[in-house]
Amino acid sequence: MNVTYISLDGFVEIEKYRYFYFFMMLTVYILIVCSNCTIVSLIVIHKNLHEPMYIFIAALLINSVLFSTNIYPKLLTDLLAEKQMIAYEACLLQIFVFYSLSGSEFLLLAVMSYDRYVSICKPLQYTILMKKTTVVILLGLAWIVPFCHIVIIIVGDAKLELCSFSLKGIFCNNSLNYLFCAVSKALLTFGLVTLFNIAFVPVLFIIFTYAKILIVASKGSGKVKRKAAQTCLPHLLVLINYSCLTLYDVIIVRLESNFSKTARFIATLQILMYNPLCNPVIYGLKMTEIYKHLKKLFCHSR
Repeated sequence: MNVTYISLDGFVEIEKYRYFYFFMMLTVYILIVCSNCTIVSLIVIHKNLHEPMYIFIAALLINSVLFSTNIYPKLLTDLLAEKQMIAYEACLLQIFVFYSLSGSEFLLLAVMSYDRYVSICKPLQYTILMKKTTVVILLGLAWIVPFCHIVIIIVGDAKLELCSFSLKGIFCNNSLNYLFCAVSKALLTFGLVTLFNIAFVPVLFIIFTYAKILIVASKGSGKVKRKAAQTCLPHLLVLINYSCLTLYDVIIVRLESNFSKTARFIATLQILMYNPLCNPVIYGLKMTEIYKHLKKLFCHSR
């Protein structure tokens, strides 16, 4: 069976700084896994954190670990390899996981905004609206909806013929479209629909819910305002971070011919490192209950 390979032409001065990049990325990956898994473990262990808000946070952090695991092991292997290559099938799989989990990130943030909206704007109905069954359904949809959208694009891409085998990147993303002999207009249109459904719509929903929360909080007591600030601010920070990085990814792909290899390499590293590292820090420090358990954990370990 013949295997088609694609070269990853996004690495800079790999020979000179090979081991520096390797140990830097390995350290980052270990930090991502350890920090995210620590917060998730605290949520699982402590019963007072078995609430929808913390369950959604755990799901978001698990999403970050899966997202990083899709990229880092292959990236670390490439840093030590003489030639940075990837099989076409593996490239399609990496794209599928990358964009599925990216869409899940937006949908999970939308689910979290709905949870905060019900908690602050409809507190008496919270236990009715956010039952265990509802939480499970929302989590399932946050992962299944992007999966169903992206799998259609990947199946379509798999049927297209490649005319180029050099990808301008350090991992597979939608830059792959530039390698096809002819791009399917139907797939491009569906790609825009997918972007609208799993990114644009969730962001609009989040803006709407937080606007409603802001209105209710501004009319409420000091306690309501503190609750809104403590629980909503971390979600907003994560949303702003991720939206900027997603936009960054789109710009890099669209303007790849105008970007130097070094600029693309640095920008891509930002996408891979920033959000998975920042999420556990934001939730660990800004969510009061999680911070209390973190403080106890590190105080007892001394």
